[in-house]
Amino acid sequence: MVATLVRLRFLLLANSLKRSPWQLIAVVIGGLYGLGILISAVAGLFVLSFAEIELARTVTVLAGAAVTLGWTLLPVLTSGIDQTVEPARLATFPIPLNTLLLSLAISGVLGVPGLVTLVAALATAGTWWRYPVAALVAVVCAAIGVLTCVIGSRMLVALTARISSGRRAREAKGILVVIPALLLGPIILGLTQVLSDVSDLLPRIAHLVSWSPFGAIWAVPADVASGDLGRAAWEFLIGIATLVVFVLVWRWGLALALETPSRSTLVKAGTRGLGLFTVFPGTPAGAVAARALTYWIRDPRYTQSLITVPLVPVLIFFYAGSNGNLAPLNAVAPIVAVLLSMSIYTDVSYDNTAFALHLQTGVSGRADRIGRVIALAIFAVPICFALAIASVWITNAWEILPGLLGIIAGVLLTGFAVSSLISGRFVFMVPAPGESPFKSKPGGGVSLMLSTFASWSVLGILTLPELVLAIVGFASGNIALGWLSLLVGIVLGSGFLIIGVRIGGAILDRRGPDLLAQLQKQK
Repeated sequence: MVATLVRLRFLLLANSLKRSPWQLIAVVIGGLYGLGILISAVAGLFVLSFAEIELARTVTVLAGAAVTLGWTLLPVLTSGIDQTVEPARLATFPIPLNTLLLSLAISGVLGVPGLVTLVAALATAGTWWRYPVAALVAVVCAAIGVLTCVIGSRMLVALTARISSGRRAREAKGILVVIPALLLGPIILGLTQVLSDVSDLLPRIAHLVSWSPFGAIWAVPADVASGDLGRAAWEFLIGIATLVVFVLVWRWGLALALETPSRSTLVKAGTRGLGLFTVFPGTPAGAVAARALTYWIRDPRYTQSLITVPLVPVLIFFYAGSNGNLAPLNAVAPIVAVLLSMSIYTDVSYDNTAFALHLQTGVSGRADRIGRVIALAIFAVPICFALAIASVWITNAWEILPGLLGIIAGVLLTGFAVSSLISGRFVFMVPAPGESPFKSKPGGGVSLMLSTFASWSVLGILTLPELVLAIVGFASGNIALGWLSLLVGIVLGSGFLIIGVRIGGAILDRRGPDLLAQLQKQK
């Protein structure tokens, strides 16, 4: 039974990859990237064997605790756990609970993240090769640590499955991810200052973490190598106890989920009228704009893109402004313009099978492109121009405002054009409606990364004229070049937008049924 369930896991994964050759290519590229990181980690652990025991202990304990924490907590916040074989789908089969537990645990270890973690954990034995007993202990502790990681992730997911299935819960999890991201700059800056003042802080932190459930098992080999066998024994017991508790809690949560599965609740229809559809004109483009803007307001997958608006100035301020140089703040508005203007090139992919409504109602590709651009421009244009004015006010560099506005206008208009072309031609592996905005399908992250790099490169080439004029004006202090950059950005960007909407609309008219077929394969 265990072997059958494990084979089922890989069979389902193989079938999902066969649906899209590009997804398979993305998985291969992602695997090669992960392999490169793994080789670097293994080499680093081997090199660490030539360092002092205290340094090796600090690195392995902190790294191991961080990996365990990541495995345990991140799936709860991002819904990123591999659920190829969902326990809920097996509830109707007479599979013993212990057999199901063992099967899911093995499937988790044999996944790509599990195998990478296992190899890296076993490589800690290379850190202690000069101490044979410690090296043997490291192999045993690595196995226990990896099982703790895999089972810990499934434990919390099983416990929170009921309370995290609603839309409000998913939005709350998104906030829990966003808040640390917004505070990343201050945290790193504060840690940098602390570490510069207290050189022995990390060893002391490692000493405390070694007594925690997340770091104890990773500290055992180091204490065996240093001869502190009593401490190593206590840490080993803590690691074993942690694994046992994780297994028992996971078993209880899984049994509860299988015996009383959660049921979907009826959603009462809203009585607030047609919403934004009463604001926009009763045209195909107006209807598309109203629907798209509604998604920007209510769909967490779209609002995830708006995280960049407060994140960019915070990061730039703490990284560049901490030394008293506020000039880099003037780059905030152009960066946000790039991120927002390119945020709709996955629009059709986000629609999923709801895109069939566009085909059934006969909405032209041009109206579709215009509606989506209007919905984004309603808030993207004011935000970018407000950030530009705020940045020059803070830095007291009003002379660069015309050139800055020229860059923003060119980037926004040209970005809308590039997005209109791409989203009408390609389908990307994105989270389905109702899923966490942070969830990634096999190969989806790599394909989005490659497409983002390509689209940003095209955007950079097309906006070179206004960008060069503005930069030369900044360097020479010639305000006239800034005004010329603004004129070129508006005229050239408008021309690109017209071309992008026309060609993108024609492509969408021609490829609409093919796009829908590809979207249906992703279900």
